[in-house]
This record gives sequence, C-alpha cells and structure tokens, in this order.
Amino acid sequence: MNTFSIAIHGGAGTLVKGMMTTELEKQYKAALKEALDAGYSVLESGGTSVDAVEKAVIAMEDSHLFNAGKGAVFTANETHEMDASIMDGENLNAGAVSLISGIKNPISLACDVMNKSEHVFLAGEGAMQFAKMNNFVIEPAPYFYDDFRHKQWLEIKDTDSFQLDHAKKKDSKFGTVGAVACDVDGNIAAATSTGGMTNKRFGRVGDSPMIGAGNYANNKTCAISCTGSGEFFIRGVVAYDVACLIEHKGLSLLEAANEVIHKRILEIGGDGGLIAVDAKGNIAMPFNTEGMYRATKSSNGKEEISIYK
Repeated sequence: MNTFSIAIHGGAGTLVKGMMTTELEKQYKAALKEALDAGYSVLESGGTSVDAVEKAVIAMEDSHLFNAGKGAVFTANETHEMDASIMDGENLNAGAVSLISGIKNPISLACDVMNKSEHVFLAGEGAMQFAKMNNFVIEPAPYFYDDFRHKQWLEIKDTDSFQLDHAKKKDSKFGTVGAVACDVDGNIAAATSTGGMTNKRFGRVGDSPMIGAGNYANNKTCAISCTGSGEFFIRGVVAYDVACLIEHKGLSLLEAANEVIHKRILEIGGDGGLIAVDAKGNIAMPFNTEGMYRATKSSNGKEEISIYK
C-alpha cells in the first residue's frame, strides 16, 4: 500500500517569537491540528487527495487566525477580496478564483470551477455569477470582520502602503493557507487560499490562485502550495520551478524545494516558503523566513505541528 500523507501551511513569516504569546501559539497549533486531522481523516478512509486538501483548507478558511476565508484582511476600500486554487495531479485538472467576496470557502468555489466548468480560472464579477449559479451563499460583511485585521487596516488606510499580514516587514506573516496530499492510490493534489494584502488596491492578485506560481500538482513530480511575497513567487514561477527541477534535473523532492526556497527566490528578492509532497508520500516544508505555520501527518506514523525553525 502506498504511503499516504498530508502537509498544510497557514502562512510563512510569522510573528517574531518574542511577540507570540503562549496563548496565541496554542490557538495556532490547535487550528493547525484541526485542519491537519480534517484532511488526514479523508486519506485514512481511502478518500482522494483532492478531497483531503479541500477539507484541510476549508478548516483554515473557517478560522479567524489565518488570512483566508473568515480571517481575510481588509482592502483599501475596507472590503475583502479573496483568491484560491486547487489542482489534481492525476489528470492536471485545476480550478482557480480571484477577486471574489462574500464566499465563506473560496477553495470550494475553485473546486467547482475545476469540476463543474470547462474553465480553469474565473475572476471578479464573473466568478461571483458562477458562485451564485452553483448555489453558494453570499455571506454578509460582518462574517469576515475581525478586530485585529481591522486595526491593521486602520493603521495604514490613508497611506500608499500595503502589507502582507502583520504590521512590520520583520514581524510579518504572509497570509496564505494551503495543503498538499498524497492518497492511498499515489495521486497527489494541492490547494491554496488567501485574503491577499491589507490595504491592497487596483484589484491586486498574488501567486495563490495562479497555477504554476503559487499552486501546482502533477503525479510525475510533486504537489506544491506556496506562501510568501506573491509578486516574487509569480516572477519565479515557484511551484512549477520545483516540479521542473525534479523532472529535468533529477533532483529529489527535498533538494528541489530547498533549491527554490533557499536560493532561487532569494536571488530575486523574494521570501517565504512552500509545502510539497510527491507520489511516494514524501514531504518537504522549506521556508527562508522566521517561521512558517505548518503541520504534516503520514501513514508511516510521522506527525509534526510547528511554527518556528
């Protein structure tokens, strides 16, 4: 039987250790465990990797702790614009949505784009029309309201600056959530969801919904979900770059992931991390920041929930 496994992330960067309270750390680890168990239980019962990554991401979208779904940050217009993508490594099917609002679980909408349309990527008003056609409930704005997120926005709302999650670059968390999984049949999948940047303008879109940049899956190589400085991850085509190093240079999953995160993305000025899995169930979770909210569980008995290095 194939080793089945899952890895999840709740964003890279993290609050500097001195700013993280014991209580807050407990909350983050509990939320990570809940998401990890939601995805792993699908795999354990013989379910698909696609279902597992969707369930894990839904759990994080439902938590106010992460910048996705319920915890999405405020835009310059004091609204929420969310992005998500999902990809099936068995057949390279994919679905993505961008610039959507009022959707409790953007990852489920991305999944419907993959399964119920002939398209891969829907954005803005068209994506919202598709959501309504598929009976998605549009949540009222208060559902997404969070005091901490609102204070972040108030601090910079009258400036031209924007931020990825927390106030200072050195104390920042790149707000994205993601999951990768390998099921009992050796099929792999990746899912990524985000609320974007605080105070973002002009319909800015990062790497999370972009297949090949922030999210990618192919049984021949790996499944990847990224978190970091989105503009740089787009320019570096990070998720696909890892897959290319495996396919064309013969690198292992860990070698390829480390090459991209610890060398290639740094060379162009980007920072962040990624989670990766291959069709044998191997996991890699490199990051070049202070930390990355992350967790992994495998049928070989390995389980880890971590924040810092």
